[in-house]
Amino acid sequence: MFPASIPSPDVSSITLGPFTIHFYALWILLGIVVAAALTSRRLTARGAEPGVIFDFLLWTVPLGIIGARIFHVLTHPNDYFFEGAELWKVIAIWEGGIAIFGSLLGGAVGAWLASKQTGVRFWTFADALAPGMLLAQAFGRLGNYFNHELFGQPTTLPWGLEIEPSNPAWPLGLPDGTLFHPTFLYEIIWNLVGVAVIFGLERRFRLQWGRVFSIYLIWYGLGRIVWESIRIDPSEIILGLRVNVWAAIGAVALGIIINVVQRRRHVGKEPSAYLPGREWVDPDVPSGALVDTSDPDAPAEDETDVNDRLSAAGSTGSTGASTRA
Repeated sequence: MFPASIPSPDVSSITLGPFTIHFYALWILLGIVVAAALTSRRLTARGAEPGVIFDFLLWTVPLGIIGARIFHVLTHPNDYFFEGAELWKVIAIWEGGIAIFGSLLGGAVGAWLASKQTGVRFWTFADALAPGMLLAQAFGRLGNYFNHELFGQPTTLPWGLEIEPSNPAWPLGLPDGTLFHPTFLYEIIWNLVGVAVIFGLERRFRLQWGRVFSIYLIWYGLGRIVWESIRIDPSEIILGLRVNVWAAIGAVALGIIINVVQRRRHVGKEPSAYLPGREWVDPDVPSGALVDTSDPDAPAEDETDVNDRLSAAGSTGSTGASTRA
C-alpha cells in the first residue's frame, strides 16, 4: 500500500555553534565522495595509478561548482539582475542555486586539464566517471527534498509531495493541502536504474573511448526532459520550453554524437588508460622480472632427465649454427 502522501522534512539544517550546516550541502558532498570512490575503483581496474582520482578532484570539483553557479545565474537573470539588486549575491552559492548542466561543462574542463597533468586519457576518465555521476546526482536530489524545492505540478497520486503554502514556488490560487509530483524521487529512481543500465551495456558491448559516458548523457538527458517539463519552479522560457529542457535535449544530442563518432574512430580497445608515453609503471612490479608459467600440478622431473634434455638442446643449437655458417 502507498502512503497518503510524502511529507517534506521539518528541518533542512543544523546549527553547531556559529556554523549552520545545510543538509543539501551534506548530500552533495556525500554524492561526490561516493562518485569519487567508484570512479577510482574503475580507473584502477583499467590500469591507472591508485589515487589518481585526487588529481582529477582538484580540478573537476572547483570548476564544476563554478560552472554550475554560472549556468544557474545566466539562466535565472531576473533573480540577480534588477534595480536595487545586491550584485555580490551572484557568488552567494551558500544561499542555493547551482545547475547540473553547468557543473558538467565546468567539470569537463577540469577533467581535460587533469588529463593533461596526469596523462590519463580524457575519455577513459569520463567512462569511469559515468555511473558515479548518476549516483552523485541521486544524492543531490535528496538535498532538494530537504530544501522543499524543485517539485512538480499538482497531483492526486498517493505519493504526492506535501509542500507548505508559504513556499516561494507555491502556485497562486491553489488550496492548502495540494500535493505535488515528487520530481526529486522520480529522478533518484531514474538515476539508480541508469547505473544498472550503464553497467549492463558496458559489460555486454565492452564500451570504451567515451561511449560509456555517452550513454550517461543520453540516459540522464532523456529523464531530465520529462522531469523538467513537469516542474513549476520559475525558469527562463525559450521557444516554449524551459531552458533546462533545451539543455537536456542538448545532452541527448551530444551523447548520440559522441557514441557515433567514437565508434567510427576507434574500432579496437583502448591500449591503455594513459596517453602514449605517459604510462604509469607500478613500482611494486620489478622491471624485467621473470614469471614462472609452469604447470604447478605437473609431476616433478628427475634432475638427470632435465640435464640430458639441456645437453641435447645445446648440441642441436651448435649443429644448427655450423650449418648456417
